[in-house]
Amino acid sequence: MILRIQNNPDSKRDGFEKTALRITGIAFFTLVFGLVITSVYNIWTGHKPLTTFWGVVISIISILIMWILVLWKRKIGNQLGSAPILADANCTLVCVYMSIILLVSSGIYELFKVPYIDSIGTLGLAYFAFKEGRECFEKAKSDKICCCD
Repeated sequence: MILRIQNNPDSKRDGFEKTALRITGIAFFTLVFGLVITSVYNIWTGHKPLTTFWGVVISIISILIMWILVLWKRKIGNQLGSAPILADANCTLVCVYMSIILLVSSGIYELFKVPYIDSIGTLGLAYFAFKEGRECFEKAKSDKICCCD
């Protein structure tokens, strides 16, 4: 995609790109479904996690790695003048937001044992996953690089 856009900036998405975007959108919507069902089930049954320690650890590692990726993608995108790479950097930034939600909800539960905070955090993750899935389908329908205009 990047080569296509660099070689011919006015070209349209090909079938492969559109199919890949639809598959990614379906994957995001499947994730949303699983997150919402699990969260509602956990609230309904009063389920409490045994520990959220590993959620805290994973989210801290994820935030660090994803933030480095955002910075690198922005640097490369700006150097190449590549809107697709810059758009991908913004997508990666959403992953940072999701990791922050995981860190906050897991951290609050681990420290204060606030009931259902992990399930509420899960719904926050579902919100961002839904937005990403919707954007995938919008991109598949159009030839715009980014749906955030």
